[in-house]
Amino acid sequence: MLQTFDPRNKDILININGVLAPRDEARISPFDSLVQGGDGVWEGLRLYDGKVFRLNAHLDRLESSAKAMGFSEIPTKEVLIEAIQATLRANKMTDGVHIRLTLSRGEKITSGMDPRLNQSGCTLIVLAEWKSPVYDSTGIRLMTSSVRRFPPDCLDPNIHHNNLAQSILAKIQANTAGVDDALMLDVHGFVAETNATHVFLIEKGVVSTPTTQACPEGVTRDTVLQICRDNKIPFHVGNLSLTQVYRADEMFCTGTMGEITPVIEVDGRSIGDGEIGLLSQHIGRLFQEEVKTAGDPLLS
Repeated sequence: MLQTFDPRNKDILININGVLAPRDEARISPFDSLVQGGDGVWEGLRLYDGKVFRLNAHLDRLESSAKAMGFSEIPTKEVLIEAIQATLRANKMTDGVHIRLTLSRGEKITSGMDPRLNQSGCTLIVLAEWKSPVYDSTGIRLMTSSVRRFPPDCLDPNIHHNNLAQSILAKIQANTAGVDDALMLDVHGFVAETNATHVFLIEKGVVSTPTTQACPEGVTRDTVLQICRDNKIPFHVGNLSLTQVYRADEMFCTGTMGEITPVIEVDGRSIGDGEIGLLSQHIGRLFQEEVKTAGDPLLS
């Protein structure tokens, strides 16, 4: 599965520290912490009809990650929202847009790892693109990666940071295997997530998902769990093994980029009957209803 280029994105303006520049001219310094060590945190947002789905939850997570990384002079929510608004208005965007919001530790006075070299505050990047959900709505295929997710005592997954080497290595394995994405396990062999999304299984009417011990807290993940609570759909959060994956009746992934995506095959084995399950479809419809009501208005 390879994303295609949307020609509408050819001339988009990208916001870097308040300066809007065409994509071919937008640059950050080679001394920026993102370049020096992937030292940044980020969020993916989706714009629906002038509203960003669960904007405050995303901004809370960005701030939490930046605090955990010890960033100084973290922009306020008001500053972040104004930067997003300015970017969307400059690009005349109101719907069907994905926003990647990135905050780095900022520019260093000389190259090096030491955060004390950062003396000019954070770098804020707002990249808004015309982008539909990236996964095939008819279902995707996964393979189990040999790359494991870190536990909290190695690198806490609840810091939503820019060091994506694990995910990239797992995605390379998926590409080589000719499938859509990679299923990733934790160091104990339990399911963590995919290289890009959270994972849900359905067996005998019960919806299950892994804990966040080896995967980040997810806004779409939390929304699905709330949907289950509100609609009296039985659910469970805990350790899940590959055995549970292989015997599941249904399976789906969640994330801002793909929303609710059915999984029809793992490691060459069909999930259920290899078709999109009824409960997955039901949860998907409930999620789309939630999108209409849980958006934070950004554009008048």
